[in-house]
Amino acid sequence: MGTAQDFIRREAISTYRVVGEPADADLQGLVRLATLLCDVPVAVINIIDEHSQHQIAAVGIDRATCAREDSLCSIVIEQKKPLVIADASADEALARHPFVDGTLARVRFYASSPLITPEGVAIGTLCLFDSRPRELSLDRREALDLLAGQVMDVLELRRITYELFAANDRLERFAAQVTHDLSNPLSAVTGFIELAADAAEATDAPDVMHALRRADAASVRMARMLADLLNYVRVGPADREVKDIKLAYVIQEALDDLATVITESHVSVMVEANESIVADEMACGVLFQNLIANAIKFARATREDPLVEIRAVPITAGVRITIDDNGPGIAPDQRERVFGLMERGDNHDLPGLGLGLSTCRRIVEGHGGSIGITESPLGGARFSILFPRSTSAA
Repeated sequence: MGTAQDFIRREAISTYRVVGEPADADLQGLVRLATLLCDVPVAVINIIDEHSQHQIAAVGIDRATCAREDSLCSIVIEQKKPLVIADASADEALARHPFVDGTLARVRFYASSPLITPEGVAIGTLCLFDSRPRELSLDRREALDLLAGQVMDVLELRRITYELFAANDRLERFAAQVTHDLSNPLSAVTGFIELAADAAEATDAPDVMHALRRADAASVRMARMLADLLNYVRVGPADREVKDIKLAYVIQEALDDLATVITESHVSVMVEANESIVADEMACGVLFQNLIANAIKFARATREDPLVEIRAVPITAGVRITIDDNGPGIAPDQRERVFGLMERGDNHDLPGLGLGLSTCRRIVEGHGGSIGITESPLGGARFSILFPRSTSAA
């Protein structure tokens, strides 16, 4: 087993995805530049984990891997300082090193600068060497250090690129899940509404017609939400249509869409939300429908008297909205995990959008706000949302 530092280094190295991969053209270019600027025949970029030294780019030799204990550069990553040795064979500590005594090579001149991540982890080196002794001027030492920084810039760009690809892949899967979960049921609901409306009109049943009109309005609203949410995934929060909206109106629309669930669950819902916020109305409809449905699900799971309370109060930074329930609550170690992408919980039968709390966080943060979970005074969970204040609120 390695040390804690070895573990940190290994985790950092894994984010760059360069070990065992073909040589990166940009890294090869920097290695070539190092040989030219410093006038040496060999330059290498080494990545060093707890077991091995991996040459991920090289000029003057073929790339190879060796054991860490045989690496000259392991000294550099431990000290996190550049090292220049004019003649390694004349250095008592290095004269019998396998890269010096002829076992693996006959290195004489050696110069190396550490590769240090933005978090301060030394993961490898940019090193130069030659089979004959030589000196390295101060200007060339500085050039080597600058090139090592450029190597880390390339590695960071590589890491960020992979993360973006991964994020886009997750969003594509998310959008596909949304389409699967909503489009087909929505089409079926719309079709049944049309059939039932025709039958109700023929039998002159005004109560049924009224209910069907409400259902039809909800399905239209749901279709708009689906189209808007998918667009939100594609274009992001910067392109949202934000304006002053009244929380009471948006929350009431969400409650109307959840009316059947509320009735069947015998849940009491209390709303005190007279504030206005600056936000996209459709996105907020998705947000509150998810959060209220989530609160109802947990409250009715364990209580015969399920209760949900929604409040909005003005604060200095904006408007604080809380949604409380008297369910079992959410354990502290799970309060961050439930916001993960596609974390849908165990109950897939709950009416509503069912898109997960990751959608809620994306919507809130897309508006410059924040969302978190604490224990509710009611005994269950409290979702706290901070939104920017309305420009008309004085």
